[in-house]
Amino acid sequence: MERLQKVIAHSGVASRRKAEQLIIEGKVKVNGKVVKELGTKVAASDRVDVSGVQIERENKVYYMLYKPRSVISAVTDDKNRQVVTDFFQEIDERIYPIGRLDYETSGLLLLTNDGEFANLLMHPSNEIEKTYVARVTGIPSKFKLKELEKGVKLEDGRTAPAKVKMLSMDKKQGKSIIEITIHEGRNRQVRRMFEHIGYPVQKLKRERYGSLTLQGLTAGEGRELTPHEVKQLRTLAESAANK
Repeated sequence: MERLQKVIAHSGVASRRKAEQLIIEGKVKVNGKVVKELGTKVAASDRVDVSGVQIERENKVYYMLYKPRSVISAVTDDKNRQVVTDFFQEIDERIYPIGRLDYETSGLLLLTNDGEFANLLMHPSNEIEKTYVARVTGIPSKFKLKELEKGVKLEDGRTAPAKVKMLSMDKKQGKSIIEITIHEGRNRQVRRMFEHIGYPVQKLKRERYGSLTLQGLTAGEGRELTPHEVKQLRTLAESAANK
């Protein structure tokens, strides 16, 4: 189920704000009945008419992108910086990112026009694992890495248990490379976790999202997900939510 104004906006009839105005003015019908409530949600099978004309719904599409650093995880930017949808200018559908990677973080990002799918993956209970590789200043002890594994107390609450693995260390340059797997999606979470234990991140990359990896892609490249990959992600999220 998706919000009615979002469905109208995705059809290209009007912007989200204009769609809300049309609903309030009584110009939108769902299955033949006028709807004036902005919180209304509709299913893919529902017929939606705007000013007497049935809207055409986009086909659902699913993409992954190897997001480079210095790119915004959004569809527009008021400072005219590069955004993730700039890498998909050849497709007709109005896609948007599922969640986000911060400006200086690279790696695997999903994009879609399927709001139900996006909401499912982003729900806090879905517990889909995301694996990052971080280059940090300093060399954390096993005790410090255990702190990350058990969960650390951040300003927005304690993090869930994580999987942490030291990949390499350079004592001469005073840095190390660490793999960390989490299933939450808080803002700048991995960076804040390492800052909490005193080892700030120099460089961060998301290498895995559920069953997906960056294999075969270089920074700035993307590809469409296969139906099997979409089904795998949906199953992972639904099984976690039903635990």
